[in-house]
Amino acid sequence: MRIALVSAQASPLALGGPGTGGQHTHVAALAGALGRLGHDVRVYTRREDPDTPGEAPFAERVIIEHVTAGPPEPLPVDELLPLMGDFGRALASRWQHRDGPDVVHAHFWLSGLAALTATAEHRRPVIETYHGLGAVRRRHLKERDTSPEPRVGLERTLGTLVDRVVAQCEDEVTELGRMGIRRADTVIVPSGVDGERFTPGGPAADRPRPGMRRILSVGPLVERKGFADLIEALRRVPGAELVVVGGPDPAGLDRDPEARRLTEFADRCGVGDRVRLIGAVPLDDLPGWYRSADVLACAPWYEPFGLTPLEGMSCGVPVVAYEVGGIAESVIDNVTGVLVPPRDTNALAAAVRGLLGDEVRRMSYASAAIDRVRSRYTWERTATDLERVYAAVTGGAAGSADEDVDEDDEALSEVSS
Repeated sequence: MRIALVSAQASPLALGGPGTGGQHTHVAALAGALGRLGHDVRVYTRREDPDTPGEAPFAERVIIEHVTAGPPEPLPVDELLPLMGDFGRALASRWQHRDGPDVVHAHFWLSGLAALTATAEHRRPVIETYHGLGAVRRRHLKERDTSPEPRVGLERTLGTLVDRVVAQCEDEVTELGRMGIRRADTVIVPSGVDGERFTPGGPAADRPRPGMRRILSVGPLVERKGFADLIEALRRVPGAELVVVGGPDPAGLDRDPEARRLTEFADRCGVGDRVRLIGAVPLDDLPGWYRSADVLACAPWYEPFGLTPLEGMSCGVPVVAYEVGGIAESVIDNVTGVLVPPRDTNALAAAVRGLLGDEVRRMSYASAAIDRVRSRYTWERTATDLERVYAAVTGGAAGSADEDVDEDDEALSEVSS
């Protein structure tokens, strides 16, 4: 099958660099897994450098294509909406002059708009994965939400026009239902984890303060990731340090507004000497940071899915997390970690303190966490589940629209369960 993954603002080639996040990881890993299954995969992303080649090999049977839409330079994601028409028309032109994809899988709402533009005249099935919903973002960030004003309405329209919406957890399905997107048009396929990279065995990052417990948190330095909540909780967790991995390049931390805000807040809380901001680290170094931790803490205000808890669990680290979004499903409370009510820093501190003080429970959770990831959250399973979705919307095998669709719909319902 020829599969197009449209990821306008998140190129797999940027994975591991400053500012990258879960969507970069998701698209890169999914493309690789689909290629290993024998599909021909092309990932379409916006050109951000005039010297970037038009095509670049990425993995087995996977090619990255750079599409010119707007100036060939990095732009904030909130400024990309006016460029998606050009992006979509460029895709349509490419697909008219050679064999186009059998199915188009768009990642993020902007990519979905481009995909619908690309397939308007020459119809191809379009799948949408939102990687976060504007309505949820606006609910939590309120006036601090910088998304384009039309986002919520466009996401609603997008969900009614595509052939399937791939949600990553039940919480997202509920949100989609509130938007008016039919449950019958939605299927749940969670993300996966690279089990060969994120393993319990291997080198660990240094711990230069003997006897000090380590609480690790990983993610981009944005307010909604809740690092300030963790700093607040740290006041009630003596004998522990909070290490935050992610954000800009380490050399740029001093100039990053959120890094400065967190540092100043830590000083006001009296824990400045126990908070370390590391900045972005190479992808190959990330497992070592997970292995160095006693507990992984995840305190986002909202989370469409949450790869970080799964990466930590795959490395054998118990998780303390807010019970939000996909985290509420991937982390099993009192089995692989502890879930607490969102924005409750007292409960967060108590859960972390309890785990740090109970070595036996931490070891038990760590073992269960590894088993949980290996049995449920592999990229091979994600890719196989998506194969069924692709088969359903293409009418069976690629290019065989007259195949019996009933079997594919039955398989689709199995993916949702």
